[in-house]
Amino acid sequence: MSPRDKTGQVSEHPEQAKSATEAFQDALLNKEQQYLLRLYVAGTTALSVQAIANIRQVCEQELVGRYDLEVVDIYQSPERAKDDNIVAVPTLVKQLPRPLRKLIGDLSNCERILVGLDLHPKPSTRAEQNGEIRQ
Repeated sequence: MSPRDKTGQVSEHPEQAKSATEAFQDALLNKEQQYLLRLYVAGTTALSVQAIANIRQVCEQELVGRYDLEVVDIYQSPERAKDDNIVAVPTLVKQLPRPLRKLIGDLSNCERILVGLDLHPKPSTRAEQNGEIRQ
């Protein structure tokens, strides 16, 4: 069977054809994706200030030049929090790239943030490493 390109056509150069896995891995490694992030906070509480500092640090280290971070104070814009179904603060909403994700807390766990932003793979559990299926 001859390899097919993205359009389903048979590739004239089979050695250049990529598998679906390779294409997926390339997409994961795409460093050009823009991130649209929104951080909901409650005024200038210590927890809010810490969350802002933590996400800015992560963005400057991992997403230099390819992120937009909007900080929304729920006291100033309660309707926006309601529209985004925010039930706790601080909450970071990753709107782009899809899928939409929400991270709640002061964002002090850097690894958790990177996994939530799809910048690092989700660590496997011991059961997954042993081939067990959990339901």
